[in-house]
Amino acid sequence: MNTILIVDDEKNILKMLSQGLSLKGYETLTAASGEKALQLCASRDIDLVLLDIMMENGMDGVETLQKMLVRHPMLHVVMMSAQQDIEIAAKTMELGAKRYVTKPVSMDKILSNIEPFLELSRLAKENEILKSQIGIEDEMIGKSPVVNKLRAEIRQVATSNLGVLISGENGTGKQLVANAIHQYSKRADKPFIPLNCAALPEELVESELFGHERGAFTGADSMRQGRFELADGGTLFLDEIGDMSLKAQAKVLRVLEYGEVERLGSQQIRNVDVRIIAATNKNLPAEIERGQFRNDLYYRLKIVPIDVPPLRERIEDIPILVKCFAEQLQMNMASAPKTFASEAYPTFQSYQWPGNIRELKNIVERLLIMVNREIILPTDVAEVLPLDKDAAQIADAAPTYQSNTPLSTMVDSAEAECILAALKENDWNIRRTAEVLEVERSNLYKKMNKYDISRPDA
Repeated sequence: MNTILIVDDEKNILKMLSQGLSLKGYETLTAASGEKALQLCASRDIDLVLLDIMMENGMDGVETLQKMLVRHPMLHVVMMSAQQDIEIAAKTMELGAKRYVTKPVSMDKILSNIEPFLELSRLAKENEILKSQIGIEDEMIGKSPVVNKLRAEIRQVATSNLGVLISGENGTGKQLVANAIHQYSKRADKPFIPLNCAALPEELVESELFGHERGAFTGADSMRQGRFELADGGTLFLDEIGDMSLKAQAKVLRVLEYGEVERLGSQQIRNVDVRIIAATNKNLPAEIERGQFRNDLYYRLKIVPIDVPPLRERIEDIPILVKCFAEQLQMNMASAPKTFASEAYPTFQSYQWPGNIRELKNIVERLLIMVNREIILPTDVAEVLPLDKDAAQIADAAPTYQSNTPLSTMVDSAEAECILAALKENDWNIRRTAEVLEVERSNLYKKMNKYDISRPDA
């Protein structure tokens, strides 16, 4: 939940804005002076500040803004004033304010001015959570030749603004490669905005990419900036771009060619400076042959191709990855520390790892929880490794049950098996599978996420 600090010396304004924003699902804090506002900024995690300029008690809004941004330079601040003074507005913008809103303020006016920056704050938090959860992969630990080659490619391509197409199987860390390219680039101080094209229903992808005006479609209650606008000056990462509709592909191509975006429901053209990094686990040339992906977009994206190697091509890195995962995971466990016997590593290395690094981390975590000894043996590892890819998928999607298993669990298990079978029968084509099962495509994605079903060899 985003937290908004409202600073104004008028109690009615504080009450009106606080109640209105709370009803919209935001957490609000209020301050009647600049001094109190600075105290709250120092003690609370605040995403955005609504700051009045003409405050009579203590510091005015301009002085408060200056001190606030010196101490918290990344804070989003939107100024409010009863006077439409162009000179003061320009001064506050020069000092770092994001917007200048004149009173009287309606809730619609406030929301249209703050929501783009709250979205940026939310995405920044998501990136921080991602880094904390998978920091080991982010460091690209390993000494194998393929990993050393990957590191060199990342540093080399990072210095340019060229488009990058990252290919690789699920679980290899394609988003982490994209993030590393951004961090080594000259855009590192600007936003890194990710979008998973496969995780969204087809009808929402365009709204997420290009934004929309209020009333553009049912449910569009307020204006919203798209990912292209949010990434202006920085990097937009389009994950699983092979799942993007042809209509959205055409619009992405236009942005690449002209640097222009147009929100849904608007005729205003906005210029953006965005570097595109895309990723896919699909064979895009094959998708082009089937008419599912645009040839011209493919070549615009594939100016610099990077292939992320699967774990089975870097098995010499497995021992160090296991040790690092074990150390990381046990920091949050209350049980006694456990180690892996040196004889256990060949057992890890004998498996093909269809789920790659993500699967390896999950197996290590399972062993740390299940084994009640301080040393984890090769037999322990062998017991948790799936016999084959299909067995791994069925085991994860539809666990076995006993006679006392609840009916709902058995129903879920059967449903998971049916979905998995249909996906295999239709060569993992989501649209065809949804038609066969007679469900909406978005609903099928939800079911796949629920049962943790993903293509093992894609």
